[in-house]
Amino acid sequence: MDRRTLITTATLALAGAAAAASPTEASSGGKTPEAAPALGLPGLGLPVIADGRVRNYVFVSLKLHIGGGKTLEQMRLKEAFFRDALVKAAHRTPFTVPGDWTRLDEGRLSAAMIAAANTISGRGSVTRVEILNQAPRRRAGMTAAR
Repeated sequence: MDRRTLITTATLALAGAAAAASPTEASSGGKTPEAAPALGLPGLGLPVIADGRVRNYVFVSLKLHIGGGKTLEQMRLKEAFFRDALVKAAHRTPFTVPGDWTRLDEGRLSAAMIAAANTISGRGSVTRVEILNQAPRRRAGMTAAR
């Protein structure tokens, strides 16, 4: 058997295996339910402020769930504005959890992000904010003294 025949046979075998592996698409009419679009904001450093001093930084990764007829491309153009608004809000009214300098209050952070999104890209453009990860800069000895 020569090399061309071997390559052709292998290509046809792979194509047949790929066609056999996706019978659910053919049976459902080719339509699959699409997930709501979401914009990711990775690695955003927010301060932990206690007693008027910056005590730590927590790096958060967010996922903004888009709604209201907005597309991912429209929202991607405003990503820098979202980051800027969240950092400003974190300095103005810190999202600090009392007694713990290693994490942020997810509810307040989410509410601030949705309020900023309403101003930046229009009401209802962001339906939900999902906090994927919180990574503190310093981990040891980061509880408030009692």
